[in-house]
Order: sequence, then structure tokens, then C-alpha cells
Amino acid sequence: MSVPNDEALRLLAQQVGDRLRLGRDHLVTAESCTGGWIAKCVTDIAGSSDWFDCGMAAYSYEAKQALLGVRPQTLETHGAVSRETVIEMVSGALVNSGASVAVAVTGIAGPGGGSPDKPVGTVWIGWKRRGGYARAEVFEFAGDREAVRRQTVETALKGLEHL
Repeated sequence: MSVPNDEALRLLAQQVGDRLRLGRDHLVTAESCTGGWIAKCVTDIAGSSDWFDCGMAAYSYEAKQALLGVRPQTLETHGAVSRETVIEMVSGALVNSGASVAVAVTGIAGPGGGSPDKPVGTVWIGWKRRGGYARAEVFEFAGDREAVRRQTVETALKGLEHL
């Protein structure tokens, strides 16, 4: 997978915004490894207030619990970078916002923090529509910290096409 540049991310955010506006949907983001980059990309688009509700950058366990309702037991049992955690993040983002569509990301951008079972570049992304079921996928992105984060933002935005 190639690493998207700023213009590619801007165009993708514009397309997402156009789709959300047409569907009268509003987006909420719950971000860990991207630290708010998805929200930054969408708010770079003029008129995004028509379709963007809010973003939550929840890096620590405590923030994931307080802002997104991730259960301590989930974090203790599965860790922050897991299917279970991203599903609770995306669900909690909808509970704690006025949005109709959510995306959540949690991963290991590097350069440290990886392990044999969760190497650097492991990212879980979750998507959910209010009243629907969460969809979560794991990705193994290559490259340095910036490359992993850019690919995460791109993949998270692209996944919104399928909601």
C-alpha cells in the first residue's frame, strides 16, 4: 500500500464529506494512534460543520474509559490494540455524540511498542452507523510512524464509504 500525501487525504475527506452531507449524516471520530488526524483532515474541508460532529483523541487507557466508555476489563484482557477495544471505542463515540456515523482507530504506530503478536504497524479500525452493528478490521501497515498514521487515516476514511 502506498502512503497517501496531504492532497490525497484532502480529496478523500472531501468525498467522505460529500457523501455524509447527501445522506444527512454526521461523523464522530475516536482516535488513538492518529491523535486526531482524521478529525483534522475532515475539518480542513470548508463546510465540514455541515457533516462533522466532533472528534475524540483518547490515547491513554483512562481517556478511552472516560471519553468512550471502554471497559477496564476489556483493556486489561485484550489491550488497547484489539478488536474488542476498537468496537467499544466506536460504539462509545456514538453514545457520547450527536453523530450518526463513527470511525475509531487504535494501533501501534511505532517506532517502539510492538510485540511478536502485535508488531509495529498493527492497527484496528472500527466503523459503525447509529443503530447498526460495528465492523472492525485489523491492518498491518508498513513504514515509519508517519507512514503508519497516514495509511490509518486513509483506510479509516475509505471505510466510511461502506456504511
